[in-house]
Amino acid sequence: MNIKTGDTVVVIAGKDRYTKDKKGNIVPTTGKVLKVYPKTNKVLVEGVNMVVKHQKPTQENQNGGKIEKEAPIDASNVMLLDPKVNKPTRVGIKFDENGRKIRVSKKSGYEFR
Repeated sequence: MNIKTGDTVVVIAGKDRYTKDKKGNIVPTTGKVLKVYPKTNKVLVEGVNMVVKHQKPTQENQNGGKIEKEAPIDASNVMLLDPKVNKPTRVGIKFDENGRKIRVSKKSGYEFR
């Protein structure tokens, strides 16, 4: 899996593929990856795939009620955002001088560190 926690991604499939900006134009949805689940190949993206959870009252939340929170989506439905060209990109792997793996954008050659 080429997506890591903290990356900015673009949703390329699913119900949250597009959103409206302040002017009312339809634009692709972007968000920050909050958590990665490599065993199930899912990612948790900020503001994407919002679900309503009904929660019982607890000591922390005295009232309980409906809580909106993000649910994981499949990693195949998101692509890494290339900050150089501000477009989604495929990711390749290259090695630096110490032998460490570096993720590299296929579009612009930008190195994700």
